[in-house]
Amino acid sequence: MSVPLRKLLWVTVTALDEGGAADAFLADAQRYRRELLAHCYRMTGSLHDAEDLVQETYLRAWKSYKGFQGKSSVRTWLYRIATNTCLTALDSSKRRPLPSGLGQPASDPTGELTERHEITWLEPLPDAPREDPSDPSVIAESREAVRLAFVAALQHLPPRQRAVLVLREVLQWKAAEVGAAVGTSTAAVNSLLQRARAQLEEIQPARDDRPVPPESPEAAEVLNRYIDAFERYDMDRLVELLTADAIWEMPPFDGWYLGPADIITLSKVHCPAENPGDMRFLTTTANGQPVAALYMLNPETGAHEAFQLHVLDLRETGIAHVAAFMDVRLFAKFGLPARL
Repeated sequence: MSVPLRKLLWVTVTALDEGGAADAFLADAQRYRRELLAHCYRMTGSLHDAEDLVQETYLRAWKSYKGFQGKSSVRTWLYRIATNTCLTALDSSKRRPLPSGLGQPASDPTGELTERHEITWLEPLPDAPREDPSDPSVIAESREAVRLAFVAALQHLPPRQRAVLVLREVLQWKAAEVGAAVGTSTAAVNSLLQRARAQLEEIQPARDDRPVPPESPEAAEVLNRYIDAFERYDMDRLVELLTADAIWEMPPFDGWYLGPADIITLSKVHCPAENPGDMRFLTTTANGQPVAALYMLNPETGAHEAFQLHVLDLRETGIAHVAAFMDVRLFAKFGLPARL
């Protein structure tokens, strides 16, 4: 065998070995996919974008596998790649709000509804099964860290502040680790974190009442009563379930509604249902919160078809917030059927 041919074969075999090692490495790294999805979701406010960014993270990790020197854990290395992938994507994208975050006053429930499809709205995140509470993916995806109100508040922060706050407050990284991940000094990290905390507190003041876990008997009872009121088309029964300062919003409509009286008026004036039985529900969870998936009767087909996902912020004092997402594409992401 000639020397050039032998050299060519050695290069080819080495490349195959390295490629195989990278594939094996990333196959093992797949166990972090769910928590990376939650991380990218917190950064972007979008389930669809987060899925794409996680794919991009693994692609970048596969391409740069040879440069991984083991100075940090695989998990930390992947988070660094994911964070910078998100920051790059956020350079060219707008923040994703809920209607209540647009800065306009509460709407008249008897007024016209205005759809704003030019706005990239916040999306909910389906919950993952929690089998082992000691699993780091469960810790990283704690309920408070993915609650809809928290993720909505994060969208008001500049991307770098957002990254610093998530890495420090949610993942509990040291300031030096965060600085290395986002390419800045420890002093700059502390300054960014201080500003992010102040702005977050202004956007989302702390509540006195605690959230109710979605799997608790209390949550099940309230959710059943909530669904029963809709299915019976008895909107007045919602009064006893809502807090005095409850908020209702339903992107892509840009209005938001404050207080039980206005929420009930909105339901009576604008809900397309006319009779008991027009609405049916399935239940699931998202963002660590109960979800009532609404199916509306289509008179033409006689079937109940996907209509809205109601993500409930259930507190000790009642339902404090309902985000009724009207993007029916989300039903498939939640493993829900398109019709009943």
